This record gives sequence, C-alpha cells and structure tokens, in this order.
Amino acid sequence: MWRALSKTGGPVRSILAHRWLSSTTIIPQKVVMSKFDTDKYIPYEKMSENLKIVRDRLQRPLTLSEKVVYSHLDDPKNQEMERGESYLLLRPDRVAMQDATAQMAMMQFISSGLPKVRVPSTIHCDHLIEAQVGASADLSRAIDTNREVYDFLASAASKYGVGFWKPGGGIIHQIVLENYAFPGLLLTGTDSHTPNGGGLGGVCIGVGGADAVDVMAGLPWELKCPHVIGVRLTGEMGGWTAAKDVILKVADILTVAGGTGAIIEYHGPGVDSISCTGMATICNMGAEIGATTSIFPFNHRMSRYLRATGREDIAKEAERYPDLLTPDEGCTYDRVVEIDLSTLEPLVNGPYTPDLANPISQLGKNAQENGWPLDIKVALIGSCTNSSYEDMTRAASIAQQALQHGIKTKSAFTVTPGSEQIRATISRDKVDETLEAVGGLVLANACGPCIGQWDRRDVDKGEKNTIVSSYNRNFTGRNDANPATHSFVASPEIVTALALAGDLRFNPLTDSLTGASGEEFRLEPPTGEELPSKGFDAGEECYQEPPAKGSSSSVDVDPNSNRLQLLTPFDKWDGNDIEDAPVLIKVYLKCTTDHISSAGPWLKYRGHLDNISNNMFITAINEENKEMNSVKNQLTGEYGPVPDTARYYKAQGVKWVVVGDSNYGEGSSREHAALEPRHLGGVAIIVRSFARIHETNLKKQGMLPLTFADPADYDKFQPSDRVSLLGLANLSPGQPVRCVLKHSDGSSEEIQLNHTMNETQISWFQAGSALNKMADMFR
Repeated sequence: MWRALSKTGGPVRSILAHRWLSSTTIIPQKVVMSKFDTDKYIPYEKMSENLKIVRDRLQRPLTLSEKVVYSHLDDPKNQEMERGESYLLLRPDRVAMQDATAQMAMMQFISSGLPKVRVPSTIHCDHLIEAQVGASADLSRAIDTNREVYDFLASAASKYGVGFWKPGGGIIHQIVLENYAFPGLLLTGTDSHTPNGGGLGGVCIGVGGADAVDVMAGLPWELKCPHVIGVRLTGEMGGWTAAKDVILKVADILTVAGGTGAIIEYHGPGVDSISCTGMATICNMGAEIGATTSIFPFNHRMSRYLRATGREDIAKEAERYPDLLTPDEGCTYDRVVEIDLSTLEPLVNGPYTPDLANPISQLGKNAQENGWPLDIKVALIGSCTNSSYEDMTRAASIAQQALQHGIKTKSAFTVTPGSEQIRATISRDKVDETLEAVGGLVLANACGPCIGQWDRRDVDKGEKNTIVSSYNRNFTGRNDANPATHSFVASPEIVTALALAGDLRFNPLTDSLTGASGEEFRLEPPTGEELPSKGFDAGEECYQEPPAKGSSSSVDVDPNSNRLQLLTPFDKWDGNDIEDAPVLIKVYLKCTTDHISSAGPWLKYRGHLDNISNNMFITAINEENKEMNSVKNQLTGEYGPVPDTARYYKAQGVKWVVVGDSNYGEGSSREHAALEPRHLGGVAIIVRSFARIHETNLKKQGMLPLTFADPADYDKFQPSDRVSLLGLANLSPGQPVRCVLKHSDGSSEEIQLNHTMNETQISWFQAGSALNKMADMFR
C-alpha cells in the first residue's frame, strides 16, 4: 500500500492547471481576503514577485510548500533557504487565536504598548464550553460561567482591532476554513491544529501566543526552514474508506515524531478523489505526527468549496496562479511515502496514542489480545477534525440504515457540529434529526470532549473503559481526565457503525447487526454530500467586527480576579552561570503538553498565569517513584506536589531544571506549558528531543531548551542531582553547553548539552523573554 522512496517523487499537477493561463499573462487584480477584511487583499502579485526572486536564486524546481513559504519571505533577495538549517523571517497574512490561548496572547500584546494589531487577526470562543447535557444548555452555562473572560476578550478585540467570534460561532479551524483560508495563505494560529487550513492550500502553522504577538505587532516571524515530506496518493477512495484513514495511515508510518521539523505535502493523482474538507481533516491531524504543517495543491475541489462558501472571486483569482499554487514537476522531497487509496483499509488508531493503527479487520483481535475493554461506552463524532457537511451526511447515512431496521446505538453517541454554519445547515436539511433519532446528543459548536471539556458522569475516574471518536488526539486522560479510558480515533462513519454495535470486535465491512425484527442485516457503505445541494445556511450571526479606528475604552482586569491576571515581565538573565540547580522532576516516558499543563477544568485559568501554574506537571510520571504529582523537595527532603515544590524553590531563590525523554512537549501548542515552568522558577528543560512548537515556546519565554549530545546521558541524571550549566556568558549558536552533575554520593560528571538557539533566540534568554525584547524595541 505504501513505500518510502528516496529524495524525489515527481508530483502530478492537476490536469486543470494546464488549462489555466500562464502566470506571465496575469493582470493584477484586487480581491479581498475575506468579507470581514474588505481593505486587505489576496497577495498573489506580491507572492509571485518574491517567488521569481527565489527561483532566480535557487535555480531548481520547488515544492508547493517552498513556494508558499518562500513567497512570504521578509527579504527574499538575501534570506538563506536551507531546509532544516536556516531560520526564515516571514510575513504571515493573518493570525487566528482560540479563546483559551488568546487570553495570554492578548495579555502579551497589551504589554507591548502598541495601539492596534498590524495584521488581520481574529479570536474564536470555542475552548471554554463544557459538554454536559446538550448544545443550548451547555452554551448558556458557558456564557454565564466565562462571562468575565469573554468580556475581556471582546473588549480587547475591539480596542486593538481584532475580529471576535462569539461563543457558539464554532471551532476556530472550521471558521477559518469557511471564511479566511485561501490557497497560498500563510497563517499563524495559537492552536496545534491550525494546519487544518492546508485543506484549502494554505500553509497554516500552530504557534504559541508570543509568536502570534510578533505577527500582530508587525514584526517578521521566525521559522526554522522546514524539511518537506511528500505523501504521494494514488488510486481512489471508495466504500468505507474516508479521508481520515489517510492521516491515520500516515501516523502509523511516520509515528508521532516522524514529521517533526517538516511540512507534509500531499500530491499525486489520488488527491483529486478527496474533498476539500477531507483534505482539511488530513492536514488537521498532521499535528499528531509533529509536522510543522501539512498542505494540498490547489485543485477543482478547493475551487468548488470556495464558491460554496461565498468566495467565488478568490477561486477565480487562485485559478489564475497555477504556478504559485501547485508544485513544480521534478521537485524533490526529503522523503516520499506512497499510499494507494484504492487498497487503504479503514483504521482505528489507539489507545493512548494516535499512531497505533489497527485496521478495522484486526481491531477486535488486537483488542482481545491486549485486554482492551471491548464494550464501547461512548462514541463521539465531530470536532475540528471531522465536522464538515460531508462528515455529518456520511454518518447520517449509516444512522438512517439502522433506523430503517428499527435499532439505535448501543453506545452513548454525541455529535459536535464544527460551526454555526454547519449546525444550521444540517438542521435545515434534517441531518441532525437522523443522528438524534438513532440516539445522538447534539453538543454545542465547540471543542468539548475533544480537549477535555466534558463533564462525563457515566464512569468513575479510574474505571477501565473504551470510547471511540472522530477526534484527533487520544493521549492518556485527554478527553475525560480518566487515565483508565482507552480512547480510539477513527472516521465519523466508522465511529457511528461501532456505536450501533457497541463492541470493538464489530467490523462493519463484514459483520452483521440484528434488526428489531430479529433478522440480521449488513450496513451498506456510507454515502454523503460533499457540499449541500441547497447551499450553506449561515445560521445566527456570531461575529463582532472591531471598530475601524479601534475603541477608546480601556481593557480593565480586576486585580482580585481568579480568571485573569495582567502579566509581570520575567526577570532578565543576571549574567551568571546556573549553579547547583535541583532537578524538579525527571519525567518518565511520554511527556506531552497535556502532562505539563493539563486542560479540562484548568482551561478556566488560561488568563491567570499564577493560578494555572498549579497544574504544572501534575499528570507527568516521576521517574523516581513512577507516581504522578509526587516529587522530593531537595531542600527539605519531603515529598509533595510538583507545583508546591517548585514554588518552594522559587521562594528560596533556587532555580531548577526538568529532565525529560524524547519528543518532549508533543501535542497542543499550549504556551502555558512553557510559561508555567518559567513563572515558577525553572531555568532549563533538558531532554532527548523536543516537539517543535514547545521548543519554540520555551525559547520565547526565556527558558533554555537543551538536548543531550548523547541521548544515553538521560540515564545519568538522578532525582537528587544538582545541575550546573556553565559558560552561559559565551552561549552561541551551534556551541554546546557544559553541564556538570553533582550526585548525592559526592561524585560528579560532566556532559554536553546541545541547543538550537540562534543569535536572536539567545537574546530572548538574555532579555528574560521575547516579550521583554519586543518591549525594549517599542520603547
């Protein structure tokens, strides 16, 4: 089905592209970026000018990823462009922030002192709505519970020129796809699943809030020049196979770390068999393999979607630039993987990691052999990954077959529309009625259980159970804060079929269900509509446009609030080496951003750094005792919670370090996972390897992200060690850091630690944070 190739993989350009006009005959036109940004225009002319400069310099065929990224260079004439080596300075087209991360991003922007954002930006209220009883009640409760935060975000958006999407408007990535994404876009978003926009041919990259602030402030944004991994698709999807299965297979091949430092670029004749929203699903979950982002070439599927969402002018304009929006023949990739869509079997990935692939034909056998609970307690469809009209209609086609045979789901079944537009459209077309009739509970247009915003009450914490979802992430405790929940990820149609059987052993491709009359029947493969035949229904208005000149009102934060807290700048580096720092925790095995800064109920403190810091490392496992939230205080000798121990060290003026394993910080773009250690007195994180976004976030906050020159040195660290980092006055790019370990028996040993900081990033460390450096620039 797939095979890894060497460095080349000749991309096949859409036949449609050859019918378009040559880019040399293009007459510049002004096409607005969105109906909400009527004074901002699609930048194809400028991008083409930059691309010509880059072509003249590189003299080789370019991948699509390179075209989009390099055409946004701040200085295309002089910028070094070596994959995996150069640090690029880029000019993104826009910024998107979800409400949980926007709080800290806006706090940081306020600290910059600038009167207004200089790049189109939006805030989307989707993370703070907890799923409990249903859409209407859950939304009302969220608005009441989070009123202080929503008021802060709305007023800050109004004052600083940011578009504001109210609670209920939808999930950030679905809203971006429907309204803001376009082929060739470069977007930074404060959420790890920002790459969803690659389904419309954009380079959309998840970042921390400090990165977003750089872009909003009009500064060039820094990105390490990514490698490019090609995924060549052949054949054509059909039957039970869905777009979700493509990315589940890619995750199986590349693993959760295989895409680190790379853009995943899909190409080949199989691309045209996937809908635009299906491409978005694939790009969305590229975050689970650590990829910088993922992208598809512009084709007729994207053009149809643009027209269906009221952006015909953008579709027409994109059709005039085939050279800009498709890869060159003969371009080279750092690695190529091939997948034959015609033979791709539906997959169910999990538990506990999104790269453990189980073909549907093997799922039951694997579950029995591994002791996974066979009874499916809850099946969940929707989320930012799979909540398109096509997803909902394909799931409904399975539900309709069950209703015709008089049965409902055996598992609890929830449905999350991705946006108000999707909710209104499936309501008008009675798709939601079918899903509800088979046993579904329609939740609010929000992230909900996908990010742990789920008031789950059907099992006790610690009770072993199984759930299946069409979500993107299934780390331990991710959905319901229960470490005993076995969470599996699949396509919405497979999830719906499994909900009908209520058993992991059910294979809808070969097995039968029993109807109400007692007769057995087989489900037919799902069918659905790529786009609604009656067009989209926009539903209720959920967008708040900022005043043209900004608001004159102030953005006040109550000093006694437990939800919001204005930032105090971190201290600058004192110029000294780090001497005898204790190890706060040596983390055992996987350490995601969920382990460092839990979500779920902690989301309500995203705007209050000190309060949310009480969740720091509370679900990480201590290598010393294999326990959560229990570490030894090296000053008192007592064991206690990780945040309490860190606070004690900070009160004593003692800096501390953390030691971790491989791919440290994988998962969400959660900036708080870097802010909290910095706030509580941490100075360095020392690991075998980092996930991209988290490493950048640590640099932005003035932390030292260090890796073992010899990965085996992880084993040399003891929980009782004192760690010295020497020669920091001479810290420079490419030069290792001397590290001396003093063991409790009086012995010591020296090892080398590497870093990837360039001169600018070293200056962030010296200034105390990137924000401190920016504030100095604007003073």
